[in-house]
Amino acid sequence: MSTARSSRPIQVSVARRRAVIDALRRGAVPESGLDLLATGLDRFESALDAELDAVASGASVFKAVRGEYGSGKTFFTRWLGERAKRRNFAVSEIQISETETPLHRLETVYRRLTERLTTASFPPSALRSVVDAWFYTLEEDALAAGAGEDELAARVERLLTARLTEVSRHAPSFATALRGYRSALAEEDETTAAAVLAWLGGQPHVAAAARRFAGVRGDLDHFGALGFLQGLLTVLRDSGHPGLLVVLDEVETLQRVRSDARDKALNALRQLIDEVHSGRFPGLYLVITGTPAFYDGQQGVQRLAPLAQRLATDFTTDPRFDNPRAVQLRLSGFTLESLVGLGMTVRDLYAAGARASDRIEALADDAYVTDLAGAVGGALGGKVGVAPRLFLKKLVGDVLDRIDQFEDFDPRQHYTLTVKGSELTDLERNLAVSADDVDLDL
Repeated sequence: MSTARSSRPIQVSVARRRAVIDALRRGAVPESGLDLLATGLDRFESALDAELDAVASGASVFKAVRGEYGSGKTFFTRWLGERAKRRNFAVSEIQISETETPLHRLETVYRRLTERLTTASFPPSALRSVVDAWFYTLEEDALAAGAGEDELAARVERLLTARLTEVSRHAPSFATALRGYRSALAEEDETTAAAVLAWLGGQPHVAAAARRFAGVRGDLDHFGALGFLQGLLTVLRDSGHPGLLVVLDEVETLQRVRSDARDKALNALRQLIDEVHSGRFPGLYLVITGTPAFYDGQQGVQRLAPLAQRLATDFTTDPRFDNPRAVQLRLSGFTLESLVGLGMTVRDLYAAGARASDRIEALADDAYVTDLAGAVGGALGGKVGVAPRLFLKKLVGDVLDRIDQFEDFDPRQHYTLTVKGSELTDLERNLAVSADDVDLDL
């Protein structure tokens, strides 16, 4: 992360500022407005923007992001998601886990993808909005081609068939379900329409009556999921979304699953990468995140030689010369200096919309922000790289909020940093334990 502070004035809407500050107060990564905090990511901008433009033109890209806990992987992918949405991409962020979303079950991954699907205009799940926009586009195209009202349905059907021809070769039931959804809407049967759309989104246990109405059978399986992803990309493109950014977050959890499930998951990841590179998914930008141990350790990528070959990237050089076009990107994490710079950015953002902006700038000056950053890092065993979440939570909730609300509050006189175990993540808690905290039986 760069330590350079932006010289541009903070001019942002009240809603965006509130969303960012509220998330930091909770100790969470903001869902939006990350460009306001993105110091140090400029070295990636040119390469990533070029890749997003290529995807919008029909290419497909795979990217792996590596970094230790606290290095900003989630922040990075959501920042990338915001850049994608500015190009009218759809975005879906999926948390990989052994129980909820095992990577080797691609039908479950696809289901989570549709559940978390979002666009610049619609929050999750945006699947129905996208499908409805697609049918509207088909109708507009049919009318533009001279179709009359009496033949509109037939023309739309022909367009649907033509645009899903390639998809139907691999997943014919995707087009069948779309027809069933449209038929249910035409009959004003909202219950059946919703059930058919749920089946299209990979949901299991859809009512048999709805499946019969649409002419589809059973539930989506592992192999059908890839065909459905093709179909979704086609629908997105024709409804005005030139690309789909999919983030598979916390892939390092694969290291903790049973060896047979781990091997299946690693092979599924290898299969996904190969499919992306083969051009099967035009308009897809697929990102995974993981720790260095996942990429380099024998319980992760190195366990499957073909996958290790596909992800191999040279990180032996100075991080300044990392290639942002490479298949892997390295996030180096925070130093004390860059953590202070981020704190000053947040302080300025907060002050720009606060009632007591002058007091905030005077009492939470650069020197105080520096001291607080050092104190939080010290409370975590000097591991500054994992401190950003807790530091920003303390800065906003314990310091800036109080200065803004209480005229006689001075953080140097009335505030002492306290870190309770209950507010730490497992990793933060482990780092916070010092030798003096451990009971020894002597």
